[in-house]
Amino acid sequence: MSEPGKHPSGPVKYRRILLKLSGEAIQGEQGFGIDGAMVDRIAGEIQIVKEMGVECAVVLGGGNFIRGATAAREGMRQVTADYMGMLATILNSVSLQDALEKRGVPTRVLSAIEVPQICEPYIYRRAIRHLEKGRIVILAAGTGTPYFSTDTAAALRAMEIGAEVILKATKVQGVYDEDPEKHPGATLFSELSHQDVIKRNLKVMDASAVSLCADHALPIVVFNLLEKGNVRRVVMGEKVGTIIKKP
Repeated sequence: MSEPGKHPSGPVKYRRILLKLSGEAIQGEQGFGIDGAMVDRIAGEIQIVKEMGVECAVVLGGGNFIRGATAAREGMRQVTADYMGMLATILNSVSLQDALEKRGVPTRVLSAIEVPQICEPYIYRRAIRHLEKGRIVILAAGTGTPYFSTDTAAALRAMEIGAEVILKATKVQGVYDEDPEKHPGATLFSELSHQDVIKRNLKVMDASAVSLCADHALPIVVFNLLEKGNVRRVVMGEKVGTIIKKP
């Protein structure tokens, strides 16, 4: 077995990461709910970096079941919609936990909304301790309060647990100047500052999340989750996708 933090390809660049996944990432091609094959594929990517000695926390969105902002626009109270979204993230988190544990990967779900029959309450010291013991920590229910997205929750949790980077998984190669699905000629950025993202209004994470990362000089790597091995490549320090960092 290789030393913690090392791999046959060499030492890793990041020892503690926070992986941010959208709810849409685990719905696969079915358009709603949870695609078991996709969840297992993601679990496999996480298992690889765990076996490299990397400490990994995960924040999942809930958009495969409900998007709070969309529901609010359709007439639902924002508070109600946001709490429903938080509950959806718990469903997704437990699904990923199950997939990881089927692979023999020790995992804990910590939720900002207490559901003691299903998962542990979120306490940042407990999360850190689980990471130190080699467990994958899945952080559910966002911040536990309405009006904050899971992007902001990811930034906040990354600060609290001392993550060295946020890995923002998407279905495109990185950050573009325009939506590449609507504009095939869109330009892919290899590197940006947090301020660039905010000034250009690039749709990477919401502005509050990017601002929080900027204030604490926390880098964000935006990459394509659909390309097998990309999580490992980012952890190894290879140039994948777009890195957002302090100038």
